[in-house]
Amino acid sequence: MPAYNKADLERRMHGAVESLKHDLGGLRTGRANTALLDPITVEVYGSNMPLNQVATVSAPEPRLLSVQVWDKSNVTPVEKAIRNAGLGINPIVDGNNIRLPIPDMTEERRKELAKLAHSYAEKAKIAARNVRRDGNDDLKTDEKKKEISEDDRKRAEAEVQKLTDATIAEIDAALAAKEKEILGK
Repeated sequence: MPAYNKADLERRMHGAVESLKHDLGGLRTGRANTALLDPITVEVYGSNMPLNQVATVSAPEPRLLSVQVWDKSNVTPVEKAIRNAGLGINPIVDGNNIRLPIPDMTEERRKELAKLAHSYAEKAKIAARNVRRDGNDDLKTDEKKKEISEDDRKRAEAEVQKLTDATIAEIDAALAAKEKEILGK
């Protein structure tokens, strides 16, 4: 059984890109976006739960998020979790509802977010390169076991490199789009 598995490499590279897109979705861009609250977990019922499992998040206006907490006893923990998430948003409690006005972003904050987006992209690129390394290692193992020839290994390594280049191009494109959105250019 050859150690090299092209489908697995493609799946893992795609996973790196999807993970990046998810991370970038959580970055604030000045418009209210419900994905902004996705990473937040709330300590309720003795465990940490994602915010979307204890409340409904909506964006009724372009500069406002609304969090409708289902259980009144969870309003305070939800508010605390949002306040401590470091998003620069001040929750306003109104019964079971928590309003989150999205403040205008300063130039400094935009630059911080752009830097953060770059670091997310770099992590995704590192993940893609690690997948490439694993694929190449598997090919060398297969060659040592005499399951493939040296020519086959070189051909497959070129394929792995093409896949890596395409993945990194996709990562760069996602970063460029997010950067444009953040910096408003």
